[in-house]
Amino acid sequence: MQPQRLLSGVAILCLVVAAMAQQTAPPPPPTDDYSGMYTFLKEGEFVQVTVEEQGKVTGFVSRYGDLESDRGAFLDHFFKDGKLDGRDLTFTTDTRHGVWYEFKGKVERGPGKARADEAYYVLKGTLTEHGKDAANKDTVRQREVEFKLFPADLNPEQGKKE
Repeated sequence: MQPQRLLSGVAILCLVVAAMAQQTAPPPPPTDDYSGMYTFLKEGEFVQVTVEEQGKVTGFVSRYGDLESDRGAFLDHFFKDGKLDGRDLTFTTDTRHGVWYEFKGKVERGPGKARADEAYYVLKGTLTEHGKDAANKDTVRQREVEFKLFPADLNPEQGKKE
């Protein structure tokens, strides 16, 4: 009787350990790589998104300055933090010339037929621009945006992944 009781106790322990391992295992990586260069607010501006392990997102917004002191100059706002959870994407940039951005939205499939096509993926969501007005008071501007993935011939990183 003792060997059977010991054997059934070991079997139960194995089942419990296996169940716990399944619950604590990290989620599988996404099958789609959303990394790439996306359009931004104006012609010539862009957002570079790089999806890393465990949903960490790095990148930057490259935009034209619009103040008297920086009009026409490219300003890069690097991500302070960014996260991809499934298709939910968020990022916050650093401050450059008094301006910083927050994005909260989703990665969606766009009208592009192949990964090399324009708008194969689209970032849709709310962009919040933080800045200062002429009186040096904080300003906040929110808008719904849609940023399209550039075609592969304009985005060398994409061509390497196909």
